[in-house]
Amino acid sequence: MGQAEHNLESAERDAEDGDFAWACFKAQQAAELAVKALLLGLGQPARGHSVLALLRQVSDLQIDVPQPLLESAQRLDRLYIPTRSPDAHPTGSPFEFYNEADAQQALSDARQVIDFARQVFHDAQMAAGA
Repeated sequence: MGQAEHNLESAERDAEDGDFAWACFKAQQAAELAVKALLLGLGQPARGHSVLALLRQVSDLQIDVPQPLLESAQRLDRLYIPTRSPDAHPTGSPFEFYNEADAQQALSDARQVIDFARQVFHDAQMAAGA
């Protein structure tokens, strides 16, 4: 979880500096790492890069994953490749295709995923201690 939080802070700095493509990519990475941390903390394997697939794995554990969070995951997953791959767009470089609004949406989505992962893990620890 520490790396997820670090990536989110780095993404926030990138957004402040106008490096919106990297802010979007790092936000996706932060969310991915948070859900992986949750799964590993629950004793489950955590493989792949799709935040949506990882959240579905959480849902398979009979944990309620709200629909708006799944929608956040979908938006974040769309940022995984095109924000950093020079051939992802018909012309131009990735940095030319992302703006402040994109970065702010990605950061908001990542925060929601991270907050969810923290809360679910906290609840699981409390239930185990009860």
